[in-house]
Amino acid sequence: MAGFSVSRTHTMSIDDVREAAEALARELKSQYGVTYQWRGDAASFRGSGVEGTLTIDSETIGLRVKLGFMAAAFERPLRKAVNQYLDEYVS
Repeated sequence: MAGFSVSRTHTMSIDDVREAAEALARELKSQYGVTYQWRGDAASFRGSGVEGTLTIDSETIGLRVKLGFMAAAFERPLRKAVNQYLDEYVS
């Protein structure tokens, strides 16, 4: 199974990083049709050929993505979109 991980350190308040993480999860849902569920400071998401975890803490936000065979073709654009989002909304 193909996939990737992205992690960023931040200096945001935990509430602000939660807000940014929730917005990222909504964006993944909108763009890629995944469903997600939060449990504490981690969101598990799943969709057709994709699954992963979005985590936050007081210093980092991270995303781990696993892609099935057919979804592997979307690895590069998905990774690019996630990095752009984090660059713009997480500091």
